[in-house]
Amino acid sequence: MKKTLNRFIGYLPFIICFVILCFSNTFKPISLINGFTQLILFAIVVCIPALITKRMSYVDIGWPWGLVCIGVLVLINGEGYWVRKYIISGMYLIAGLRMGIGALILLKKGHLNNELSRYKYQRLRWKKLGYSNIDISLQYEIMIQCFANVTFLALPAIIQSYNPQEFISPLELFGYISWIIFFIIEHVSDLQKEKFLKKSFLENKKKQVCNVGFWRYSRHPNYFAEWMVWNSLIISSIPSLFYFYTIESQLIWAGIFVSIIYISRIMYTTLVYYTGVIPSEYYSVLKRPDYKKMQKNTNMFFPGFPKNKFKLKNRL
Repeated sequence: MKKTLNRFIGYLPFIICFVILCFSNTFKPISLINGFTQLILFAIVVCIPALITKRMSYVDIGWPWGLVCIGVLVLINGEGYWVRKYIISGMYLIAGLRMGIGALILLKKGHLNNELSRYKYQRLRWKKLGYSNIDISLQYEIMIQCFANVTFLALPAIIQSYNPQEFISPLELFGYISWIIFFIIEHVSDLQKEKFLKKSFLENKKKQVCNVGFWRYSRHPNYFAEWMVWNSLIISSIPSLFYFYTIESQLIWAGIFVSIIYISRIMYTTLVYYTGVIPSEYYSVLKRPDYKKMQKNTNMFFPGFPKNKFKLKNRL
């Protein structure tokens, strides 16, 4: 009973956010359409394959293509200022396609034939918490990501695409520019690591620690940049959010306001504790002898200068 209650509590923020959207005068139709779309997408792309293969890695296909769906839906259904609508739709489409196409390439190359390490780590958590039914645990975890796409992660796109104000405010511009900057940093970080790993492989040095480019200042610059991408979306949503202050009831508006801010917490928790830093470092310590030295000298998440000037042995 306690385990069932804990899992229900895990769904509770998403349920509350969806109820708020469904009671909104403006956002109910698009929220229902998005909810139906995400459920169909995840059922076909993630839930059924996971049930057959007992692997959760298909989430890496489902959630970015869910962002693509959000971008398309707000582009078609958004009733706001066309410039703002095109900008926010484009941001979701670009981010979703970058990760979604990358996931399909991994699928084609056979990299998803085995469970990804971050999802292997989930099984360690399930065992520790006493969850023994793998099928139920897989579907539960998958639906958390699905519900995130239905609710919190769709909010910036929905709110901005329905704002009819025919001007782009300085705060929106700041948010959009920040989004571009951190999107580029995330992409470049991934390229730097990919290049490093490729060079390591060619030189038969397969257990090296990436300490080049942005990776000199954070052990996970890609995750930090991804978090800042969503913080930029929050910032760019604030003017639209305040426009709807007089349109929506105070209770619904307050709920949407809290939900927008809560996106930052959700993404930080996910990127650090859930599928990001902690699972990644658990396996890095096991596979790479120098990684503990990296942990002592380089910030985990937030960028900063190395605590001590050092060179990793065998550094490329």
